[in-house]
Amino acid sequence: MNQSLFKNRPFIFLFMASFLAIIGYSMFFMTTTWFVISDLGSARSLGIILIAMTVPRIVMMAFGGVIADKFKKTTIMFSTSFIQGISVLIVFFFHQAGELRFEYLLGLGLIFGTLDAFSGPAGTSLIPKLVQKSQIKQANAIIQGLGQIGFVVGPIIAGSVMEFGGVTTGYLVAAIIVLLSAFFMFPPFLKEGPVDNTVKQTPLKDLLEGFSYVKASKYLVTGILILITLNFFAFGAISIAIPILVETYGGTPINLSYIEAGLGIGMLVSTAIIGTVKIRRRGLTSILGLIATLVVAVAFSQIPNLAVLTALAFLLGFSMTFVSIPFFTSAQEDTDPRIMGRVMSIVFLAMNGFDPLAYAGVTFLVSRGIDIQSIILTFSLIGLFIAFLLLWKGKTYRKHKSIY
Repeated sequence: MNQSLFKNRPFIFLFMASFLAIIGYSMFFMTTTWFVISDLGSARSLGIILIAMTVPRIVMMAFGGVIADKFKKTTIMFSTSFIQGISVLIVFFFHQAGELRFEYLLGLGLIFGTLDAFSGPAGTSLIPKLVQKSQIKQANAIIQGLGQIGFVVGPIIAGSVMEFGGVTTGYLVAAIIVLLSAFFMFPPFLKEGPVDNTVKQTPLKDLLEGFSYVKASKYLVTGILILITLNFFAFGAISIAIPILVETYGGTPINLSYIEAGLGIGMLVSTAIIGTVKIRRRGLTSILGLIATLVVAVAFSQIPNLAVLTALAFLLGFSMTFVSIPFFTSAQEDTDPRIMGRVMSIVFLAMNGFDPLAYAGVTFLVSRGIDIQSIILTFSLIGLFIAFLLLWKGKTYRKHKSIY
């Protein structure tokens, strides 16, 4: 009989660490955004910092998986969070001294992005080592659900702290929370087992082995294509389009917050459902979730009413979670533990690597005078075509069943 996840001490430490890390990161992000816009007065500088945080994560993600398979995942997660916490603390001291400049934040962005490339695959591939296989889906749902809450709570805390204590205090609190997440990731608390990958070969061979493993699995290849379709044609495009739509339809910042909150609440509700309901047909559920998401995206492009868009944002978040969690869970259940980190890094690359491309594509098309509704409609219809093609051709994925 499986032990309850909430009686599994190592798992409790993992989800507390993950929750605090997301809160700390979102606080750092919001505090930096406010500082750059209000003090430095440069939206361009903010864009460069965001690129610095994104590009290293994409470039180094595959190698992060190699490291996750070679070393203890708890050590990687503890080290990356500790370094991130110290980095934010240094920024706090610079700001307190009145010496915080764009160059320092750019460097911190590079550090954060690079470290995320190592901590992401390590954290995801650690879950199967801490829980029973039958509990992996529930564990993913809990951690992703807390993640959604963290992305809502973090900015609220950051805004409140800056309102009463200023940017300096915002950085200090963010640093403390990130360091606290490192405390919960302290390796003896999580009690990770021995490293599964004991094969000695060069990092390049490790990397190529990971790609070969994924390439040989029709299930993984189809699932990765589904994630790319989701994040490029739906989530990435709509994320950059939401503030443009709010402005186009005469909305205010409060309307923007309502839509963003609707998206997050939708994700949270579906995450709770997935964590409690047994889903055997994981592949079919995932691809139907993609189709549902893109159908909602089509509606999102056509309705010029902010209240309705808020409801559609809820449906968008609700359906998106049914795409990612079932696939993640089956991938973790079925992948050879020796190569888990590399597989998860490739999956993460598919999820995160195409968001910036969607941002750039939508921004470029808008700058060329194409209205945002037409852009979202075109993206959604192309995504739907790909989704139905994957449903038709992805027989192995469509028929995949879990025994858990």
